[in-house]
Amino acid sequence: MQIKKDDTVVVIAGKDKGKTGTVLRTIPKKNRVVVEGVNMQTKHAKATRTSGSEIKHIEGPIDASNVMFYDKDAKKATRIGYEIKDGKKVRVSKKSGKAID
Repeated sequence: MQIKKDDTVVVIAGKDKGKTGTVLRTIPKKNRVVVEGVNMQTKHAKATRTSGSEIKHIEGPIDASNVMFYDKDAKKATRIGYEIKDGKKVRVSKKSGKAID
């Protein structure tokens, strides 16, 4: 999976197509990512002794194939490539050619 935590991504498919957000967490075994403000789900929390009942809106996971890395230099969604620089494998933006990490 080429998308990592704290990357800025654009949703390219689904009900939230076109939205931009940062990746809050990744689930590599299921090839899914949780993006800030995307795929909002409603959770009903029961009342407890310390807190009352409430309706929470949280982000749900979406498939990693439905998001694309957002290049801030090119201001567009871009694919990610890999290069070896100084003996290390580095992610590289295909549009701008600059290293991401």
